[in-house]
Amino acid sequence: MKKQLNTALKTACESGVANGVCTGVSAAVSLVANKLRYRSVFACGRTRSDHLSRPVDTTTLFDLASLTKPLCTTLCTLALIHAGRLSWDSADLRELSVDTSPEKRAITICDILHHASGLPAYRPYFQQFEPYAAPENMQRLQYLILAEPLVQPPGSKCLYSDLGFILLGRLLEQTTQQPLARFFQQTVADPLQLKQRLGFLPVNSIGQGQKEEIAATELCPWRHRLIQGEAHDEHCWLMGGVAGHAGLFGTAEAVLALGECLLDCWLGKRHHPAFSNRLLRHALEWSDTSGQWALGFDRPTPGQSSSGSYFSPRSVGHLGFTGTSLWMDPERELVVVLLTNRVHPSRENLKIRSFRPFFHDYLIEKMGMA
Repeated sequence: MKKQLNTALKTACESGVANGVCTGVSAAVSLVANKLRYRSVFACGRTRSDHLSRPVDTTTLFDLASLTKPLCTTLCTLALIHAGRLSWDSADLRELSVDTSPEKRAITICDILHHASGLPAYRPYFQQFEPYAAPENMQRLQYLILAEPLVQPPGSKCLYSDLGFILLGRLLEQTTQQPLARFFQQTVADPLQLKQRLGFLPVNSIGQGQKEEIAATELCPWRHRLIQGEAHDEHCWLMGGVAGHAGLFGTAEAVLALGECLLDCWLGKRHHPAFSNRLLRHALEWSDTSGQWALGFDRPTPGQSSSGSYFSPRSVGHLGFTGTSLWMDPERELVVVLLTNRVHPSRENLKIRSFRPFFHDYLIEKMGMA
């Protein structure tokens, strides 16, 4: 089983690089068969496409982009609910601004995690800024989001939105009186001994030598340079590289370790000290008529999921714009992590769209789990 898994993962990863999906890939799989857990981690390719590239290996950090939403912001929210400092029905945005409109005061944490806040999906606010990261940008971005008219009533319909998670990240900082990066590290990552392998990289926090070891992302037309070792997401970068919707970096092995922990907690096999299994199960199994999203996590879309054709309907996961994903299937006790830099050197490379489902289907078929 272990040899099969290693071979399948190696072949799938190498095909992604060979077919131009990305310059570098790191992936990890964990599955339980006959009461034994099998793991495999593989990496190949280069950190970037020019003469400054380095080989990608299993210690290479990737920009996780929107995997920040489930792995950081959602889990930090669960920790604060568990501690009695927030509730599912709380998210009074007046904590962020006394000028919050009455319609926005109805938005709850549950609405934001379910992508049913009523806020727009996205707005390119960064175009109103000079490309300079500074703390004061956070307040201005917050003001712009809170001034944005809702596109639908809170709780009525799912519309995937960065904007809600940016506000939720700010609310977490207000509640804890700590930077989000520190609260995540101490509360979620450190108990799993993931230091240095999963966390934020604030702007100017590391030197050029360290940056060159990290998978590069886009040649950014707004910042007029190649982004490497800094958040690819423009709004996150403007806020200093730490935000509720993006900014997390990690290795495939570290994301797998957190994914395994979440799956085991979901199934009642272990506990994370920051939140109860009951609370996590509520988030992962939550559903209503407004859309397919659980709380902070996506579910497979029948017939068109990035997780391919075989993940069960109970599965949860998430994608990252930079070419990353995490999927967990409680019925197969399967966790799959795929990290790529598909936006390097340009986001116009869309080969990831067909590669993601192929990657997951190939692994499951080769493991005889289809």
